[in-house]
Amino acid sequence: MSTPNAPANNARFMVWMFVAAVIVIADQVTKWAIIEWVPLYDKVPINSFLNLTHQKNPGAAWSFLADAGGWQRWFFVTLSSVVSVVIVVWIWRIRNDAHTLLSAGLALVLGGAIGNLIDRIVLGEVTDFIQVWFGNWAFPSFNVADAGISVGAAFLIIDALFFSGREEARARDS
Repeated sequence: MSTPNAPANNARFMVWMFVAAVIVIADQVTKWAIIEWVPLYDKVPINSFLNLTHQKNPGAAWSFLADAGGWQRWFFVTLSSVVSVVIVVWIWRIRNDAHTLLSAGLALVLGGAIGNLIDRIVLGEVTDFIQVWFGNWAFPSFNVADAGISVGAAFLIIDALFFSGREEARARDS
């Protein structure tokens, strides 16, 4: 059954898919540039706290399972694929509602998941290249996909804490 605002709601869904696609494209283009122009394990200082580097990560965040022997590649491919499908369905289902922060968070996580999924399928590992330093401490290297996932996750947490469910609670209390 179609609603009177179906074209607008479908356009809203397409906007979020476009946001995810922008993350995927930005991620893949920047990873390609790093692979082409920065030798593996080299570092290019940008300023006192930021380096471009060329790292390979066969594991997950913070190299979790990086030395697991190879099975983790297909585990993460499967996990990322399932999560991506779930997120697309979720965005589709909420397209009729004005959940902007939730949808933005989901789109960013989706773009990041697909960006890293492409690396895992094509290269067998993820290319990381942004390295942030605080004094003598280096944050683990990351990429555009990881940044999309992190910002998206922050949006999801903010939405869960302050926005989603508020309308339903107000309707119940009335």
